[in-house]
Amino acid sequence: MSEVHSDNDIQGPAAEAVAASSGWRRGVRLCLDWGKARIGVAACDADGVLSYPVETVANGPGTMKRLKALVAEYEPMEIIMGMPTDLRGRQGIAASAMLENAHRVVRAVGQPVRLVDERLTTAAAARRLAAAGRDSRHRRSVIDQAAAVAILEQAVEIEKRSGLPAGELVVPRTEEDHGGRTETGS
Repeated sequence: MSEVHSDNDIQGPAAEAVAASSGWRRGVRLCLDWGKARIGVAACDADGVLSYPVETVANGPGTMKRLKALVAEYEPMEIIMGMPTDLRGRQGIAASAMLENAHRVVRAVGQPVRLVDERLTTAAAARRLAAAGRDSRHRRSVIDQAAAVAILEQAVEIEKRSGLPAGELVVPRTEEDHGGRTETGS
């Protein structure tokens, strides 16, 4: 029972053939930087030229409703979500929680979700905002959006460079994955 699948598992000449034939998958993407209190949202154009902040969504009772509205508005081909890992690339409790959130998003919005390593993206976003002259109070209100932009830029760069989608695809769970139980929507 696999919950995620990495397109980067292909090795050697097969990987090179896939990269050469597939290139950039044209289409808008949304990115979510999921936090306990807030979710930063970013988007990119269909050609992956420009990634930009969209908004910050409060993480609470209306989260999925707002995410559905954003999906309807932007019509993305997929949603990118940051996957928390430590500096050695290990995934712990936070990664398990993010995988659960990714499954909730898949069920709620009906779009493919990819989990992409988010190491150091919030720190990089904070440095960018500070360098742009944003004071710390204002940075707090947009840091989640800036981190989502950084994650999305990273995913776009990986795909353009390798010809393969970045990260791991979240596969919708089946009833067997839950011992015959079905899940309620969010």
